[in-house]
Amino acid sequence: MLRDDIIMKLGIVHILDSAVGLPVLSDSPIDMGSGLSDFLKGHIEKFTESDDVKRCQFSEGSEVMELIRACNADNFVPTSRALCEKLYAIMNANIDIPAADVAVVVFSAEGVDYFGFLKLNYRSSYTHATKTEEDGGNRNDIILQKAILPSQGQKLSEAFLVNLSNGEILLTEKKFEVNGEKKFYFSELFLECHAPLSQKSKLDIVTRAVEQVNKKYYGDEDARRKMEVKQAIYEELEEKGSLAVEDVKEKVFKDSPEMQADLEEKLEKYNLEKEVVQPKSEAVLKKFQKQHLTTDTGIEITIPMEEYRDPDKVEFITNPDGTISVLIKNIGRLSTK
Repeated sequence: MLRDDIIMKLGIVHILDSAVGLPVLSDSPIDMGSGLSDFLKGHIEKFTESDDVKRCQFSEGSEVMELIRACNADNFVPTSRALCEKLYAIMNANIDIPAADVAVVVFSAEGVDYFGFLKLNYRSSYTHATKTEEDGGNRNDIILQKAILPSQGQKLSEAFLVNLSNGEILLTEKKFEVNGEKKFYFSELFLECHAPLSQKSKLDIVTRAVEQVNKKYYGDEDARRKMEVKQAIYEELEEKGSLAVEDVKEKVFKDSPEMQADLEEKLEKYNLEKEVVQPKSEAVLKKFQKQHLTTDTGIEITIPMEEYRDPDKVEFITNPDGTISVLIKNIGRLSTK
């Protein structure tokens, strides 16, 4: 969801600071000036375009679902207050959940109306403060401000949008400790919805499972085999823009039905054994674009995948004594940093 496609209609801000002891709720919508509107649009784009976003539906009987379904221009303010009161009660009972301001908004994008709930967790930073002395002079200090809102370039830890035409939820969230256990309180306790894995989480699980199976059969010291596995995953993502588990299994472990079965068993626990993962964020794909090598003598080498795949650029040589030499060829120019 791109910011240029978003038209803001309504908005209100509430303060949910656990240290205060009660929520500071607003009675009036905010003025959607261009600066504030751009700030909110930026956060909406940031989390909806991320591979961390989850798509889910409300569970039957969800209090949040009922409030949003009944929301209109006349009851927007009390609806937003009721949502924030519910969230604050959860936060107040669990001190690890960070304090925040909450921006509740209604907007349209590409002809569809959305209800948005953006939790702007506080961060600490220093700023200046000016005080007037008894003699009338000024004194400038540097003070720690503990309620700084996230900048437009930061991705929110917790936020959700509801498509008002079909009820679909776009959700981003983070685990925090609740009753001694780390959990996704935002979806489980607040929204009361079942949130499936994000594309990033699916990709992490698949690649980790591949690495675990490879380590089981080849050990942790076979660097060349590790690089081959990473190359195979990169090629799938590069050629298809997605990662089909079935194809990866055949490509990475093509000569070992036993290893294929091990991988399938690991992924069955997450219902991912037939999954097609479709990441879209460049940041998620970036880690597959280079091979990072570290020798036992402390030398670090970073090789772009395109160069790694070209035998005229890089060659790995196994010496008679079992050591490995890395030959980097056809260098036109060397530079230092």
